[in-house]
Amino acid sequence: MRAVLGGTFTLRFSTGLTGAMLAVYLAKLPEHGGEVVHASTLALLASAFFVSELLLSPVFGILSDRLGHHRMMLVGPAFGAVAVILTGLTTSLPLLGGTRLLEGASTAASVPSILGYIALATAGSEVLRGKAAARFEGATLAGLGAGFAVAPLLFAAIGPTAFFVNALVYGVSFLIYRFGVEDRDAAERAAAHAAARDGTTGRVAWSRYAKLLRSSHVWLLAPTWIAVNASIGLWFSQSIFQFSRIDPRFPEQALHRGFHPMQISLAAVVVGVVFGAGLLYWGNRFRRYRRTTIILYGIGGGAVLVAGGLVLNHAAGVFIALPLAGVLAMAFGLFVLAGATPAALGLLADMSERFPTDRGAIMGLYSVFLAVGQIVGSLIGGVAAGMHGIDGLLVATLALLLVALAPLALLRRQEHQLAMEHPELEIEPFVTEGRS
Repeated sequence: MRAVLGGTFTLRFSTGLTGAMLAVYLAKLPEHGGEVVHASTLALLASAFFVSELLLSPVFGILSDRLGHHRMMLVGPAFGAVAVILTGLTTSLPLLGGTRLLEGASTAASVPSILGYIALATAGSEVLRGKAAARFEGATLAGLGAGFAVAPLLFAAIGPTAFFVNALVYGVSFLIYRFGVEDRDAAERAAAHAAARDGTTGRVAWSRYAKLLRSSHVWLLAPTWIAVNASIGLWFSQSIFQFSRIDPRFPEQALHRGFHPMQISLAAVVVGVVFGAGLLYWGNRFRRYRRTTIILYGIGGGAVLVAGGLVLNHAAGVFIALPLAGVLAMAFGLFVLAGATPAALGLLADMSERFPTDRGAIMGLYSVFLAVGQIVGSLIGGVAAGMHGIDGLLVATLALLLVALAPLALLRRQEHQLAMEHPELEIEPFVTEGRS
């Protein structure tokens, strides 16, 4: 499990590094012989990554169940290495769009296999599942955050050559998965091969996948998780691009003054530390709080974050206590918001218990929900930033979080059914404030 999480960190580090360096690269593309790039174009390129992840995750999830989670883990780093090498060789926007599709395929191959492996390894232990879900999210977001933090400095130091360096990091992920992860799904793979001999594998996998998609739990979890992911995704797609430049249209917004790469990197480190601490804290609270309670707290934390951001963005030249209060509110809100992601992942892992030989396909829904959220967030972020700058991003974040509340209330009413469907698990999943 440590190797799986370590490989997840390095893999997501590469993903974050590419995405952030690409934002800097595109912001300065005319200096490298390319054309001027606008926020809407950046949003489309960011969306291309998630379109690829969305479409391919179910396919790779089913392949993971048939060929083995461990074996499919090796495909993602290979795709990613090819993608970043091609990125460093071109300034053509259509070709760069193609590399984003390829890197999306890398994530589509990796995430369902990793989550299927984790779901298999934590079956029967609520405590372990909570910790594993939190640490997976922690490794994912720490990797992305570290990539975002390093990207501006690395690109400033060596330019597009940094993309080739990133290919080496993808190679490290490949080696970790190849030699550090134990093949634990041999029995499930043997069952899949037996089904393949009578021609039922694809039919059974897709029918079970379709059955899960018809579940009311999925339809209630999906909009909530998509909205939360969208609220986070619009920042991943736009933040570095917006913070790296001065926008003369918004002189009153303090966060639009064009920050130095070192300042952006330090801010990314702080964000990563606060979010990571929140992940660890809430991941260890699965026994105490219902999953939907943690998600609800997370949405509330996001609202506090937005309020603090608006204060900070308009606090230039005022008494130091006001911007400081804004920063503290943002840090607290981010800490609480962090709990929403492992809680949603825990719900999905509980659903996968109905299909123990199809965990990869079921856990592939994580990538589907994430991809849809990121696509929506990227597109909304491009429009919001283009119209109102950082203020637009903050208001759009709040609107997306509010969208998540209605389906969450309905999901909360049905949450107990997940435990009833899995009486074989020795867990007490829905104890809150000392009461069942």
